[in-house]
Amino acid sequence: MPRFALLLRGVNVGGRNRLPMRDLATILTELGCSSVATYIQSGNAVFDVPARAAKALPEAVSAAIDARLGFRPTVTLRTREELDSVLANCPFAAPSASVHVAFLLAPPTADALAALDPERFAPDAFAVRGREVYLHYPNGLARSKLTNDYLDRTLRTTSTVRNWRTVETLASMLAG
Repeated sequence: MPRFALLLRGVNVGGRNRLPMRDLATILTELGCSSVATYIQSGNAVFDVPARAAKALPEAVSAAIDARLGFRPTVTLRTREELDSVLANCPFAAPSASVHVAFLLAPPTADALAALDPERFAPDAFAVRGREVYLHYPNGLARSKLTNDYLDRTLRTTSTVRNWRTVETLASMLAG
């Protein structure tokens, strides 16, 4: 059975959209997932689910959270192979605390990519690779203007950002 990582956008941030990870694990189990494990409080989980069920799972999870807690987060899934590829293809030297990854719901179009301005946020930098945007924040994420909102608006999709350590941990959890 395939193993997936689930990433929720905007849960447990600033006291809004509270979602205890035990509730997320319960929801995933009720939706047919097995071997469910969560990681930190920002809406990360890994689990096994039949491949045929994976396509409908993001909408089902979002709807179940809405029914239970009254908000509807964006749900992104990645396979073990996809997360391994993210780790292997980081364009920034020595990924560290300054590197993050924005996981996109859909790959951006060529027109949307052309609208990105790589100079606008210097010294912050980014590189788009398929459905991921690698982000480098040499002065930290907190003060940067290179945000989810900019990526979502410009790329015309939805993103959720994880720091490099979280990406490594989720990949490790998927590996077993």
